[in-house]
Amino acid sequence: MASQFHLADLFETVAAAVPERMALIGDSARYSFAELNDRCDRLAAGLAAQGVTRGDAIGLYMYNSPAYLEAFIAACKLGAVPYNVNYRYRAEELRYLFANADSAAIIHGAEFSPIVRDVRGDVPTLKVTVAVEDGSGADTSGSASYGDLMAHEPGGPWARHEDDILLCYTGGTTGMPKGVMWPHRAFLFACAGGAGFFNPHGPVVTPQDIESRARDGYPLKIFPLAPLMHMAAMWALWGALLNGVTVILDEGRVFDAERLLDTAEREGANMIQFVGDAMATPLRDALRANPGRWNLAHVVNLGSGGAVFSQHLKDDLKALVPSAGITDGLGASETGMSGMAEKSEEGVMRLPANEFQQVVVDNRIGTIGETGFIARTGNTPVGYYGDPVKTAETFVTIDGKLWAVSGDAGRLDDDSMITVFGRGSTCINTGGEKVFPEEVEEALRTHPGIFDAVVASQPDERWGERVIGIVSPRAGVARPDLADVKAALADKLAGYKMPKALVWVDDIKRSPAGKQDYRWAKEVAASA
Repeated sequence: MASQFHLADLFETVAAAVPERMALIGDSARYSFAELNDRCDRLAAGLAAQGVTRGDAIGLYMYNSPAYLEAFIAACKLGAVPYNVNYRYRAEELRYLFANADSAAIIHGAEFSPIVRDVRGDVPTLKVTVAVEDGSGADTSGSASYGDLMAHEPGGPWARHEDDILLCYTGGTTGMPKGVMWPHRAFLFACAGGAGFFNPHGPVVTPQDIESRARDGYPLKIFPLAPLMHMAAMWALWGALLNGVTVILDEGRVFDAERLLDTAEREGANMIQFVGDAMATPLRDALRANPGRWNLAHVVNLGSGGAVFSQHLKDDLKALVPSAGITDGLGASETGMSGMAEKSEEGVMRLPANEFQQVVVDNRIGTIGETGFIARTGNTPVGYYGDPVKTAETFVTIDGKLWAVSGDAGRLDDDSMITVFGRGSTCINTGGEKVFPEEVEEALRTHPGIFDAVVASQPDERWGERVIGIVSPRAGVARPDLADVKAALADKLAGYKMPKALVWVDDIKRSPAGKQDYRWAKEVAASA
């Protein structure tokens, strides 16, 4: 039984409490909690035989697969430091990431073997690379075999502590990715709900509580749609596993709404988790286009986190899946979960302010009416790995407490709520007025002729910056002109927030998890 808030200890407790319950349902494999725990023990022993030890960083460079979850848990069992790798990165980006993390091991899909061979010589801390068979037939020379490591007899126990680190790399959509250092205990409570997401009693009080939570809880099934390399999926996954909840894993390479809905129906998903409008829109469109095709009466929650989830999509999905409650969570790699959003007439959402969550303005706690950045205290990361300058900027001490300051701008209101406006780093200053792209993007997506949108700025001689809408057309609908769009949005946006030009593109560039690429958007806006 767990005696500390370490993810490996807690997972082992769950596996002992509900050994026969399904832990993972994937396209390629299905494992009970006991089976998954045994496989992770074997993999940990295999990694240890390769010289990987406590404190070593292990990069997970693969698409969604059971191996991703096994590698994460095995790293935790060793007291090592698992971290996420964006599978879209190219050689130079990978060199930066692997070196920045002081990587000791890279566990990668076989198809990535050529690029791993190309960069491994530039990572002096690297002890081993491990290839996971993926059907690609790629030459995996130079990497150990995942199957061979899995053939080891279970080892351990290995020394570990709840202050061991998980390394969560940010998406890097506005700069180079940074490794956020989360102690296991802080991650549990800030990101995985303290194992209280699926329990009426809320977060656990002691590590021993995990056993009864898993044993006595209802055996739900959760279906996170984001790639596991995205923190929204990993938060949902750990919140589920530590309650004995079954995880349905999508192993597809592209977001195919019809295929995902087929899986949700076939496997009896109770909760479907996704990332904002980029995933909600195709789900909504598929449901609309195929009335009656899917029986989703078993779905009790459709939840978003990690990106803007527009109110019109919430309303549409509720009408299409009436059995489901609709939730919208805000969080950041640096703060964990900030809470569930409430509808807002201004900005993009509202969140409660409390002793653990406030608006920080110029390294002080803000007062009513002030706009600053949303910050959390209590269970927080301990900084960015290897970056003391950025750490000092983001993790600040106020009145003796460490606060993690997110990049999300917000205003403290007189009803003890925070109005959230969006990412401060992408804020547009036009004639002295601040425009947050998320609010404009949400409005643009309500237009029937616009499928997707991202907003960026262009230099303006008079106003400093002007708002540019980069939009993709909806199939089968006439493309609107700027005047039509402005007229349609007149009751949603103030005049200074209106796009001054539209740039039409075939597709909006996003991360695999659906987040906007604002660097790309800035380049496209320059052509308007």
